[in-house]
Amino acid sequence: MEDLFPILVSLMAATARVATPLVLAALAGLFCERAGVIDIGLEGKMLAGAFAAAAAAVVTGSPWIGLLAAIGAGVALAWLHGYACITLHGNQVVSGMAINILVAGLAPTLAFAWFQAGGQTPLLEQEARFQVIHLPFARDLADVPVLGPLYSGLISGHNLIVYFAALMVPLSAWVLYRSRFGLRLRAVGENPSAVDTAGISVTGMRYAAITITGALTGIAGAYLSTAHGAGFVRDMTAGMGFLALAALIFGKWRPLPTLLACLLFAFTDAVQVRLQGVVLPGIGTIPVQFIQMLPYVLTVLLLAGFVGKAIAPKASGIPYVKER
Repeated sequence: MEDLFPILVSLMAATARVATPLVLAALAGLFCERAGVIDIGLEGKMLAGAFAAAAAAVVTGSPWIGLLAAIGAGVALAWLHGYACITLHGNQVVSGMAINILVAGLAPTLAFAWFQAGGQTPLLEQEARFQVIHLPFARDLADVPVLGPLYSGLISGHNLIVYFAALMVPLSAWVLYRSRFGLRLRAVGENPSAVDTAGISVTGMRYAAITITGALTGIAGAYLSTAHGAGFVRDMTAGMGFLALAALIFGKWRPLPTLLACLLFAFTDAVQVRLQGVVLPGIGTIPVQFIQMLPYVLTVLLLAGFVGKAIAPKASGIPYVKER
């Protein structure tokens, strides 16, 4: 049991790190879908944020400038999505997929043109990445039974974006359910004509929602390339945007259940890393490909048979045309 506890703490810490981009992307989708805008382009905006952050950090040597570049890239693509589906009343699913396809090709092309490194950015130096933060007394309390490893190994030892993602969950819940902005945002996703009748701009609220979406997906991408990783590589999001959408549906468009779904997916991903190379008696070494597909198999199983009836906001995916 004494040998098992440090392994569990390490696994939980890895889960928190893996869950960070999922949580940020899922909360990003939560804001826009609560406003009635479907955004399956979370993957593309995360990938754009990852490239922008890494490219800016390579040039300037500052992860903060990289973070700002990632937010800018995410917001710009969010506004492009908004222009297509809010202003022009286009199909929201098609617009989101177009963003995914655009970024999947454009990011490695720009990386190749600018850095001549095979479609990726050069590795970032330590000072160009977000560093691990050790909370007060973490090292001093490390030897205290149970509480010491939990504090020093699980709570302490993460970078700033991990703590930001943890803070965003209660903050998002407060904004959506306790603030005037959140009330109007949810009303726009349920009955936009009533909101319009009350003198509130449906277009303005939806653009505000997708701006938040773009900022959060940009931060999620910056985490992948300048905090969790050390540079941009092709397709480094690896379907995380779609996993975030699955977590959002599984959480029924509510912050806390969505967080739990993200942690479940991240835990599976953390476990699969540790299972690679494991030899089972009578079976042999488990194929790496089988282990790597576990998070996605779990996603399909949950959404197909265990999620129950998930009711999206009533106006989700429906362009609003103002009555004259």
